[in-house]
Amino acid sequence: MSTYRTAESVSPKHPDKLCDQISDAILDAYLKRDPGARVAVETVGGHGEVFVVGEVTAHDKVDVEPIVKRLAGDNLTIRHKIVHQSPEIAAGVDTGGAGDQGIMVGYATSETKELLPLEVVLARQLNQYLYKLWPHDGKTQVTLKDSKIVALVASFQHAKSNDLHSAVAKWLADKPQVEGALIYANPSGDWDQGGFDADSGLTGRKLVVDNYGPQIPIGGGAFSGKDATKVDRSAAYMARRIAVDYIKKHKAREVFCYLAYAIGVAEPLEATVVLDGKSQIVKGYDLTPKGIIKYLDLRKPQYEQTARYGHFGHGFRWDS
Repeated sequence: MSTYRTAESVSPKHPDKLCDQISDAILDAYLKRDPGARVAVETVGGHGEVFVVGEVTAHDKVDVEPIVKRLAGDNLTIRHKIVHQSPEIAAGVDTGGAGDQGIMVGYATSETKELLPLEVVLARQLNQYLYKLWPHDGKTQVTLKDSKIVALVASFQHAKSNDLHSAVAKWLADKPQVEGALIYANPSGDWDQGGFDADSGLTGRKLVVDNYGPQIPIGGGAFSGKDATKVDRSAAYMARRIAVDYIKKHKAREVFCYLAYAIGVAEPLEATVVLDGKSQIVKGYDLTPKGIIKYLDLRKPQYEQTARYGHFGHGFRWDS
């Protein structure tokens, strides 16, 4: 029986990715001034306006507007409303508890050197290749049949269809593919209006792209704009690190890791791995938020780059 798998990737100038990068750049700016800052920032942008809203507790303030303009351009009306973290949430975090409840899923597969699904890696690589030629808003999509490419979709702002088709064909030439693999280059027609000029964006709206593609479940919320006391981010990174450790140690085909938390409680409610279909309890790790933060060095500015092409497979501490 043939197996089909499809994944997509979006460029850093896609409106949702612009919002992710703005939120994470603001987080980085706070952490640069105060490594203990607690940050939860969301960004929405589109049609000439950007609105940043959230909760921050830090020893110093950050000027939001230059960050937005650096990433999204000067011709924007920028509004922001940032307040202190709720004292009721802070009380649980102060004692070392998780900043919220949640279920996080980590994954690793031996299918690629990045330990990610092949369709995810290929969609990302194609996007990165095309973005060098057209550094604008864009999307790619790769469909595999039995691990060979059967169809490619690429839509990029300011790219002529013929030029885009040629670029995709050149990229495809040395990739595993079936005879007659289909290429759809700007299938809806050429387009010059993109980013915030054409569409609205929102932090956390590309969760599947941020994680492992549509074949792998995701449990928690968005990553971007959240400091590491939020287990949506830190425990997701830890679950990935555990999955990577287990796949290397046991020379497995694929590993899932599941971590679950209650707000204000330090220890996880669940910590299991599924190693080539067999479940076992995770052992040998400090899985409290404080333990994860220390182990993965999550208090330093490093997050804006995670918001560009997915949070895994780039050699971060949680990947190796």
